[in-house]
Amino acid sequence: MKSHYQVLIIGGGTAGIMTAAQLKRKERSLTIAIIDPAEYHYYQPAWTLVGAGTYDYEKTKKPMKELIPDGVDWVQDYATGFTPTENGVQTRASGRINYEYLVVAPGLVVDTSLCEGLTEALKKDNVCSIYTDPEKTWDVISKFKKGNAVFTQPTTPIKCGGAPQKIAYLASDHFRRSGVKKDINTVFATPGSVIFGVKPIRDTLTKVLDRYDIHFKPFYAPFKIDSDNQIIYFKHTAQGENKCVIYEDNELGESLSGEAIIEMPYDMLHLAPPQAAPEFIRNSDLSNEAGWLDVDKHSLQHNKYENIFGLGDVAALPTAKTGAAIRKPVPVVVDNILKLIASKAKGNKSYDGYSSCPLVTGYGKMVLAEFDYGGNFTPDPKLKQMLVFDSSKEHWRLWMLKKYGLPYLYWNKMMKGKEV
Repeated sequence: MKSHYQVLIIGGGTAGIMTAAQLKRKERSLTIAIIDPAEYHYYQPAWTLVGAGTYDYEKTKKPMKELIPDGVDWVQDYATGFTPTENGVQTRASGRINYEYLVVAPGLVVDTSLCEGLTEALKKDNVCSIYTDPEKTWDVISKFKKGNAVFTQPTTPIKCGGAPQKIAYLASDHFRRSGVKKDINTVFATPGSVIFGVKPIRDTLTKVLDRYDIHFKPFYAPFKIDSDNQIIYFKHTAQGENKCVIYEDNELGESLSGEAIIEMPYDMLHLAPPQAAPEFIRNSDLSNEAGWLDVDKHSLQHNKYENIFGLGDVAALPTAKTGAAIRKPVPVVVDNILKLIASKAKGNKSYDGYSSCPLVTGYGKMVLAEFDYGGNFTPDPKLKQMLVFDSSKEHWRLWMLKKYGLPYLYWNKMMKGKEV
């Protein structure tokens, strides 16, 4: 390991490895290192399928050493801080490593302490999360027979914002196929105002909610769990006069506690836990007021330090944090770095906020939400080659893409720096 690199990358996730691989493909002579302590790299987009019993968890992971591109050094250590005016990154065990250009892509971290009682709840047999243990999630879903099955998500940004509803749809389909749906009340509670922000996708998902008879609860922000008594507490966040109305004979057994606090009993609970940028990002000069990496949303260049770029979940971008989206901003950063090295002027490529959310709506069904910063539906023209002419509608070919096509592209194209 050297103490100085032309390009230093923090994070061996999707963004970090893609960036290193693309840089090496375009300029073999570059000295590059990736800082990441993890032994394994996970293909997390498949964890929803693992949680539904239709994908092998072991197939979602590979040893990190197999994915580090040839010619790139792997510093198996934790980044702990920055000295950006001196072009340095501090590590836990390897000292300070200096750089000419820095790419910050450590992802985000799950913080169960941000929801009271969540840490203790996740230890219970009837509480689960595909974000923390997808295999346990399938065990809980497959054994559930009767009562309130509550699915929810936090007020914080999360990776793959569609995942909490995807597992709700798959669980509902499983309940139906197993003949127990009549004895189960499935709830999807979200702090958001709608099921999905992009209208063509929202129209389809509204029909999916109706098909499974899911109780859709917008403006429900979870803040506390009493796992001993199996009650989850929500703050109702809608503005205006019609804050929250609960009828005494409601089948979910909800009750009001105060003006806008809802108590909902559950027999099974699935949560996307609160998530945040890593502490060494939040406490650094590189973050914005909300604690996310402060970068320009089009160039991905840091707003204060010209030789620092940010990618992936940690970046303060007004779009969804999904693995399927990262293939678009990585080439922008790669082009900027190469142009800066060659001519001290960044490239002309610009990221339009493209994000992609493969929304599984049942076994054998999926819609593909692709959209930009403006919330415009922007389907990939290549889908027509798959005979998918409207990806806002459920299609079995999109399910095949999710289960087989995307994992293949991920391991064999994206991780190797090839164009996708």
